[in-house]
Amino acid sequence: MSKQLRILFSGGGTMGSVSPLLAVYQELKKKNLDSQFLFLGTKNGPEQKIVESYQIPFKAIESGKFRRYWSWQNLIDPLKIILGFFQALKLVYDFKPQAVMVAGAFVGVPVAWASWLLRIPVLVHQQDIEKGLANKLMSPIAKKITVSFDVSLKDFPAKKTILTGNPIKSEFYNCQRESALEFFDLNSDLPVILITGGGTGSQNINNLVKDSLPKITKFAQVIHTTGKGKSFNFDSENYHQYEFLSHEMPEALCVADLVVSRAGLSTLTELSVSSKPVVLIPLYGTHQELNASYYQKNNSAVVVSEKGLSAQTLSDLLRDLLSRKDKLESLSANISKIMPRDGALKIAGLLIDLIS
Repeated sequence: MSKQLRILFSGGGTMGSVSPLLAVYQELKKKNLDSQFLFLGTKNGPEQKIVESYQIPFKAIESGKFRRYWSWQNLIDPLKIILGFFQALKLVYDFKPQAVMVAGAFVGVPVAWASWLLRIPVLVHQQDIEKGLANKLMSPIAKKITVSFDVSLKDFPAKKTILTGNPIKSEFYNCQRESALEFFDLNSDLPVILITGGGTGSQNINNLVKDSLPKITKFAQVIHTTGKGKSFNFDSENYHQYEFLSHEMPEALCVADLVVSRAGLSTLTELSVSSKPVVLIPLYGTHQELNASYYQKNNSAVVVSEKGLSAQTLSDLLRDLLSRKDKLESLSANISKIMPRDGALKIAGLLIDLIS
């Protein structure tokens, strides 16, 4: 394709909405190296450093959130959303994109509505099984809506909704176990467990892990991402702690024999592509529980509730799973088939069609 593209992406606050946008960016970049991109995100989220590492220009706008529960921030956030709208309006007008893509983050809501006002086509991607409030607010003005799972098709207008699967960055398709063993300084004769609480980390999971490490490190090596500012001390040659893994995450997944994770859709997609057996600990009272339930029903994950979960129970579960090769192989095979694997390619094509 020779036509130069001008595409604007918006997402952030957490890395969950950012990863699929980066995956689509990679596919579009393959089609035309001279295309221009802009990413609008939050001021305080983790996304700016990651986005800029892909050589994508980044601008931050004010971002609020429509909470369904009482919080003092509910009094302030409407003002942030209004300010974010006018900031987005100016940035969109100046950049003049041919199409805009948002993946469910609240920061994308004013961007989508500003783009609609300027008559720029908007594509909204629904990652999770449960339709989020941000996407509810954007779906009326979206030209196209893409979904990760077939069960989500019913939640949006049929004429503009397409099943694509969740986009995944290209680096997750390449696994070189030997180089990953070397990078993380691991013993090839001892199982590896990757534990992650998502892009911002989970203090509850960190506490569980800290208490269970004396037992787990006797039968496995652990790669653990704690989240920024949430690190702790534990001295063992079998424990490898990182606050955050970005470009190194594909290697961590590659070398892992078992994963312990929250149930955010970006992480679940990476696990699906990597065909990794996983123990899911969904964030209580959120859409993650529905995501985890779907994977459990399809025999693609072991799901445990964090309510009442003890360090002893967690370490016993991990030891048991690592001893059951047939169970790990079954989980691995099932998770690899749970969603389409070419989501990034499909959505890139839809964005080009919107421009055409």
